[in-house]
Amino acid sequence: MDRDKQIIRVSIVGILANVLLAAFKAMVGLLSGAIAIVMDAVNNLSDALSSVITIVGTKLSARPRDQKHPFGHGRVEYLSAIVISLIVFAAGVTSLVESVKKIIHPTTPSYTTLTLVVIIVAIAVKLVLGLFVKRQGKALKSDALIASGADALFDAIVTLATLVSAAIMLIWDVNLDGIFGTVISLVIIKAGIEMLSSPLGELLGARIPPELTQQIKEKALSFDGVYGAYDIIVNSYGPNTLIGSLHVSVDERMTARELHLLTRNMSAAFFQDFGIIMTIGIYAVYTGDSPMARLQNEVMQYAAKQPNVAQVHAFYYYADRNLITIDIVPDDSVKDSDAFADTMNRDLHNHFPDHQFNIVVDFNYS
Repeated sequence: MDRDKQIIRVSIVGILANVLLAAFKAMVGLLSGAIAIVMDAVNNLSDALSSVITIVGTKLSARPRDQKHPFGHGRVEYLSAIVISLIVFAAGVTSLVESVKKIIHPTTPSYTTLTLVVIIVAIAVKLVLGLFVKRQGKALKSDALIASGADALFDAIVTLATLVSAAIMLIWDVNLDGIFGTVISLVIIKAGIEMLSSPLGELLGARIPPELTQQIKEKALSFDGVYGAYDIIVNSYGPNTLIGSLHVSVDERMTARELHLLTRNMSAAFFQDFGIIMTIGIYAVYTGDSPMARLQNEVMQYAAKQPNVAQVHAFYYYADRNLITIDIVPDDSVKDSDAFADTMNRDLHNHFPDHQFNIVVDFNYS
């Protein structure tokens, strides 16, 4: 079963669980005449909304690419996760307002055996549902499912707080309903904000995990004739659509035919192993013990030892102008890239006065 079908299946389980719980509460409420339980049943129907949003988002994100969206519609899934996170945040704010009202104007709640049974059943259902949906969300790397599962877990926590408050009320006649509600509401609000970070980060272009960066480098270096991998960039257009690019350094004597075969094989391997549509760029390097190879090594080693330098690559010598170009990646402490380039240019020219330099400041995107 493919990923989208699994997400929809899990979401349907969430809808069914909430509908059955709502039906149970409604039946108990109508038979007992407890309006509060009936209203809580309506709330459970609204809880199914997060699962519906997940299904709609998954369906929309699976639409094929078109003229206006050449990379498909995968990012819709991130939008659905944002909507669910906002629902959790709004629920926390609403709960906080009501809890504070109970602290300012306390009322004495009445708990019957029937009420406690409904509360216990609701906790059990929501706890099992939340753990199941959240675990599936992590396995399927679905922010929407993770948010939906968290929503169910927070419902269970809120209901558990109600149960604890009821027990304290029945045993010691102390009303902590408002205080418990306030604490739990603040936890929900904080979680809602944290849940927003992942899908928002994907939409804004979050850095790929360092583990994936390392795997990409290792894969590139596994090809014969590749001496280094640099400038790795991977953009997510949805969990199933990754577009990327990187540069590799190869012997400057390789022919166009050899480069064509190498880059085609590498692109195929990256798509097969990582699902990344990868574009491969080329840097030429001098190998062996030639004068140009020695100059290359001297310049690169000197530049790499300078302050605030994280990486040096892309050495190239223009003989007609006696010009050397290199790409330098500064560390995170460098804020003014132009001033950094001027400093490096000056230092290199002072150390190698027979040559002119052109410094290209690169950035670490991965």
